[in-house]
Amino acid sequence: MSASIGYVGLICFALAWIPQSLETIRAGRCAVNRSFLALSAMGSFALTLYAYSRGDTVFYSLNALTTAGALTNIYFSFFPRIWIR
Repeated sequence: MSASIGYVGLICFALAWIPQSLETIRAGRCAVNRSFLALSAMGSFALTLYAYSRGDTVFYSLNALTTAGALTNIYFSFFPRIWIR
């Protein structure tokens, strides 16, 4: 039962990054504070490694997805896409 609760939390938390990441990709830029994104990426990556070392699939997946979301936003923060018509 506790694993099921963990997976529900994983899904909810991971889904929270999807709207921001999709908005960033569509806009081609990200206005979210870079310090927040950098700390989020570093923290979630460290937790990914920790969860992997402990064999915790729920938290490994959660933090890997969070790291990917933060890195997507960081990329577009530094390299905005300029639309050419």
